[in-house]
Amino acid sequence: MKIQAPAGEFNLSRLERVIYGPGKIAALKDEMERRELHRALVVTTDVVAELPILRDVTGALGSRCTGVFAGVVMHVPRKTTELLQLEIERANADCLVSFGGGSPIDSSKVAAYGLLPRRELIHIAVPTTLSAAEYTHAGGVTDESTRVKSGVYDPRVLPRTVINDPNLTLATPDWLWVSTGMRALDHAIECAYAIRHQPISDALASKSIALMTEHLPASIRADGDQRLAHRGHCQVAAWFSIYGAMNTRFGLSHLLGHQIGPRWNVPHGVTSCITLPNSMRFMAAIAPERFGPIADGYKIPFDAENPKPAALACADRTAEFIAQFDVPKTLRAAGVPRDEIGQIVAPIAHELQHQGVVDRPVTEKEVLELLLSVY
Repeated sequence: MKIQAPAGEFNLSRLERVIYGPGKIAALKDEMERRELHRALVVTTDVVAELPILRDVTGALGSRCTGVFAGVVMHVPRKTTELLQLEIERANADCLVSFGGGSPIDSSKVAAYGLLPRRELIHIAVPTTLSAAEYTHAGGVTDESTRVKSGVYDPRVLPRTVINDPNLTLATPDWLWVSTGMRALDHAIECAYAIRHQPISDALASKSIALMTEHLPASIRADGDQRLAHRGHCQVAAWFSIYGAMNTRFGLSHLLGHQIGPRWNVPHGVTSCITLPNSMRFMAAIAPERFGPIADGYKIPFDAENPKPAALACADRTAEFIAQFDVPKTLRAAGVPRDEIGQIVAPIAHELQHQGVVDRPVTEKEVLELLLSVY
């Protein structure tokens, strides 16, 4: 087989520091001092705001905590980001500390975006799930009237610091932890087989898959210090899954989930549990040669001269991995009405064409068949 030299470019982000390990939330105090920040607004959900772990965050901030905004909800409705903007202005915040899953992180990005260019806020993320939203400069936001999700993209809203403290994840419900772990697995797989894949994303995707498949089951089944250790490894896997994703973009599974999620209020981690295996099978028929890093992560033999069998085996292995967890695995199980599926076909087909993440045009008929195959 003829070998070609790598060619391309890789754009680094404004993320400056990832701090990880048990007890590392204490480093939030040092980050505020180092950056000469004085008025941090903590952004979270009402559920997280009622948990004792909130005090770990506000306690680390001390007098630099100017308040807590607990109005975030799933899928980031536009109205909540507008309310957050008002609270930022009222509190005269110079920093946002997003605390929780992808929704507080994306809400912070979208609100910060709305204040540009008049003011640029420093964003520090303290995640408690594996969604990995903290590593991108994209923020999803939903139009409440149409239930269509769109996004904002700007390097200035990306968190400058991410603090991964597995202690803070122990209060996360198992279903949410596992499903966001599947979201991270989805990131890794779709970064690897992306048209715009990169050598660094290939290597990190492979390691992310290996880490997640080894540690996610134990992260909910082990006890004590071992449970904490496995969760720390899962956080590293989530980091690896998406680093550089703004260079590669994602693919079919993500675009399906972006429409399914806000339309029927299905968490994006759950949509990955539903859409990923069959999206992989679809891509295995189109670009099996790009499944090498995925196969490496799963320790599946990969023949570059005949890659399709290994690509399909990767899809089967993904389905088997998901099957062991108590999460919805079909649209029916997620409460999606079968007679409404057709409503998202055209938006998905349009987005596929616009994003250019599949090697050839995908027809509305194929989109519908794919949705029906996961019902």
